[in-house]
Amino acid sequence: MSKPVLVQTTLAKPASLEGIGLHTGVTSQVVFEPAPADTGYVIVRTDLPGEPRLCPAVDLVSQTTRGTTLKDGDVEVHTVEHVLAALVGLDIDNCIIKLSAFEPPVMDGSSQEFSEAMVAAGIVDIPESEKKIYRVTEPLVIQDGKKSIAAWPYPGLRITYELYYDHPWLQPQRVDLEINPEVFRAQLAQCRTFCLEQEIDWLKSQGLAKGGTRENALVIGEHGLVNPPFRCEHELAFHKVLDFIGDLALARCRVEGHFVANFTGHEMNARLVKALLNQAKRIKHLERGKGTLVIEAQEIEQLLPHRYPMLLVDRVIDLEVGKRVVGIKNVTMNEHFFQGHFPGHPIMPGVLILEAMAQCGGVLLMKSSPDSVGKVVYFVGIDKVRFRKPVVPGDQLRFELSVDKIKARIAKMLAKAYVGDTLVCEAEFMSTLVAR
Repeated sequence: MSKPVLVQTTLAKPASLEGIGLHTGVTSQVVFEPAPADTGYVIVRTDLPGEPRLCPAVDLVSQTTRGTTLKDGDVEVHTVEHVLAALVGLDIDNCIIKLSAFEPPVMDGSSQEFSEAMVAAGIVDIPESEKKIYRVTEPLVIQDGKKSIAAWPYPGLRITYELYYDHPWLQPQRVDLEINPEVFRAQLAQCRTFCLEQEIDWLKSQGLAKGGTRENALVIGEHGLVNPPFRCEHELAFHKVLDFIGDLALARCRVEGHFVANFTGHEMNARLVKALLNQAKRIKHLERGKGTLVIEAQEIEQLLPHRYPMLLVDRVIDLEVGKRVVGIKNVTMNEHFFQGHFPGHPIMPGVLILEAMAQCGGVLLMKSSPDSVGKVVYFVGIDKVRFRKPVVPGDQLRFELSVDKIKARIAKMLAKAYVGDTLVCEAEFMSTLVAR
């Protein structure tokens, strides 16, 4: 039985609020207006000539210091996460956000007043529309030192967050929530932004927190909360979840999955969204253009002569005949080459990364040639090789190769290898088909 189609939503009528910006200290007004299906979120700078527009997207993130700033040409907005969190948390898909300054009003430092204004305006379905959803379909991990975000498939949006500061008064906080409009309004919307008292001078020196007060931000001193009380037991961790939800809006669609985040902020959140979008490009069940193919391991063995331990492509996840191919290799601790490269410090040999890319290109060449039966791919040249970052156990290599030109029987391909959204190796290959 197929799942029912979920329709998109918008506001029934406009809602507006006014206040000072957290970092600029400038008074601004934000107006939330209804929008038709497939609009998404659009921010309009009403204070600028021509009222230019900006559509929140991860590619527009210009900085992430104490807030998410977006910039598209000359249009810029700061600290958008609390506004976007209210829209995502209330499951509103389409909204025009009119803003009279560089930064939305901070209100009380949470998303509560935004969400209350939207609920009062009314949230309505848009008939004959279909909600855009990206569902995580395979595990994903990004890490930076002790900071990490893991994601895996889940029927809905679930966020587990662990907050830890090396602070004499703050104890670690761990929260686990299934996110829906009811949970957002009851547990998350009210949770306020915060900083350590010792950070205030630094924030001021960076031109930030000009509008920060004890009424719109929690301040954590050495011996406790400077402006008590907390609104709930885990208000700090809950606010981090609120920020996370706001930053997920930069995917420009609903996101479903279970996310486990450890001591992360806006910069890591943006990296996660980029990684999700890269994942979306290579998952076979997503909509693809005509002529694309997905090739599993068994068929790869039919196309290539390589066998263990030299078959280094696990799956081809996208192939456009005569044009491009995308393949993956899961690098595990059980790889034979880690026995000697290097004991106690395992790194995948660069030559094997090149070999894996070449094999992926070989699949493309075999699939693109009408007379490939009984033939094998020989690589006759490798140029412009660059190794950018080590590949270690636990990484998933993604190879992306495109045909640059084909002349006589020689094909030239441009190849890149990624781990997540990080380029680890690139090269140019020349190859040909010969009889076995």
